[in-house]
Amino acid sequence: MPVMHRNVRYNCRVIFLNRRILLIRPKMALANEGNYRELRWFTPWSRSRQTEEYFLPRMIQELTKQETVPFGDAVLATLDTCIGSEVCEELWTPRSPHVDMGLDGVEIFTNASGSHHVLRKAHARVDLVTMATTKNGGIYLLANQKGCDGDRLYYDGCAMIAMNGSIFAQGSQFSLDDVEVLTATLDLEDVRSYRAEISSRNLEASKVSPYPRVKVDFALSCHEDLLEPLSEPVEWKYHSPAEEISLGPACWLWDFLRRSQQAGFLLPLSGGVDSAATACLVYSMCRQVCEAVKDGNREVLADVRTIVDQPSYTPQDPRELCGRILTTCYMAGENSSRETCDRAKELAQQVGSHHLGLNIDPAVKAVVGIFSLVTGKSPLFAAHGGSSRENLALQNVQARVRMVVAYLFAQLSLWSRGARGGLLVLGSANVDESLLGYLTKYDCSSADINPIGGISKTDLKDFVQFCMESFQLPALQSILVAPPTAELEPLASGQVSQTDEEDMGMTYAELSVYGRLRKLAKTGPYGMFCKLLVMWRDVCTPRQVADKVKRFFSKYSINRHKMTTLTPAYHAESYSPDDNRFDLRPFLYNTRWPWQFRCIDKQVLQLERRQQDLEGVD
Repeated sequence: MPVMHRNVRYNCRVIFLNRRILLIRPKMALANEGNYRELRWFTPWSRSRQTEEYFLPRMIQELTKQETVPFGDAVLATLDTCIGSEVCEELWTPRSPHVDMGLDGVEIFTNASGSHHVLRKAHARVDLVTMATTKNGGIYLLANQKGCDGDRLYYDGCAMIAMNGSIFAQGSQFSLDDVEVLTATLDLEDVRSYRAEISSRNLEASKVSPYPRVKVDFALSCHEDLLEPLSEPVEWKYHSPAEEISLGPACWLWDFLRRSQQAGFLLPLSGGVDSAATACLVYSMCRQVCEAVKDGNREVLADVRTIVDQPSYTPQDPRELCGRILTTCYMAGENSSRETCDRAKELAQQVGSHHLGLNIDPAVKAVVGIFSLVTGKSPLFAAHGGSSRENLALQNVQARVRMVVAYLFAQLSLWSRGARGGLLVLGSANVDESLLGYLTKYDCSSADINPIGGISKTDLKDFVQFCMESFQLPALQSILVAPPTAELEPLASGQVSQTDEEDMGMTYAELSVYGRLRKLAKTGPYGMFCKLLVMWRDVCTPRQVADKVKRFFSKYSINRHKMTTLTPAYHAESYSPDDNRFDLRPFLYNTRWPWQFRCIDKQVLQLERRQQDLEGVD
């Protein structure tokens, strides 16, 4: 809860019992990196182990019959134990409050967290909680938010109860349930005996400064508890990355759909991996909705009835539900192949979407015709003798026409079928393409939301393989083995002549490496070159590494402006180039990188001379 204390706004936990406020505990460490800007809104409480009187607003006084309550860094002393609070980010800091709290006799730590989902993050969360109670003993209760924040983040639950380094209860990581309650029965004496055996911990505890204690006339245990069966430790069950993708973005899509009060989604389905993965996510969402309704979730049932505009409807089959809320559209052009059209149609049939096929050539020719009418010039593809500028412009016209057509059908396709509402347009550009800028500004990558925009091509392929096996979608097999292509250049003898990796001049696997080094390792061109010299020493010469790094940074910096208009995407990857919230950088660079590239060239020459000298010695 945001609380104003002495004209300063704090982010607080308000702890209450039986209609009385026990303590207002302000957050002491604020998240201020990546997706978070807490310091923009709040001030951290910096007075460790100190409290003040907080004068309650009159409307609250009338309810609680209290005039003031403690405000600050304190713990609760019940009749049988001592309870302390951490707030979200504080668990992740180098000097977490639970360390000194535990040394001061706090036996139960509670944490109300707002921790968003990132692929493979659950391991870190579990490790932090178990280590907090391994070194110091104690019981840790972690509760985490669930659902979409109305933005790019999805909070994935993952509540847990741990004691003395072991997990005793695991909550679901992804679920359409708005609320989940997790319980375990534990013995406080196990905490005390565990701590008593750690001599180094007890020496530190004898020197720690005490926390203010708020006395609470309440007990968590009673004499009748003697016969209560205790909870047993459990082994944490992790999802594979492919399972995480099938669940997290699907839940995010459901939250967006129900809260936007739209009637479904429209997806331009190209027959490639990215749009196929997006279709699979909507299908996975439909599977989760049907499962939730089957399990008796009345809120999900009410929401789906509102979406399809049928008060008596009950979804039972994911394919049937998918047909109601997902419209897929294959937009063919003169450069499209029969193979991609067939792959898109087959996948649409298997997931059950309402599928449309259309041809955009008349619109493309009309747009190019306007240019020719005004200028007297007719641009040509490179395959027909045109320049690179002509070639690129003609590709971009096709891509942008598809975006216009997608929005037209999103607004009116349900109207044409006599149904109410409009559709959210789904984008399907992956995180690697966005990082390099391998997309047309304001093409089909421009949409309302993008569920795969924070996921790498490598992970998406694994996800599509998972869907093929787990959801019985055999159409995905031919999509997986086909080379990724934009199909914007003329076909050669009816076959695709253009592939993504050839266009980019690098592989998707390489792009993932560049992305992590750029964002996580904070490397520029020279720093990346130095790291890749070691990483790729068995497959590339120093000069080849230099060429790859320079090619990446040149293209990245030329296209960085595209990140300013990037479709809001599900945040799932730590090297996302999202310019709106996560990766705040300039979008106008000196794309020649003269100083950095000169340093790289100088280092390459030195390494080559050294190699020649060594060969001469031999």
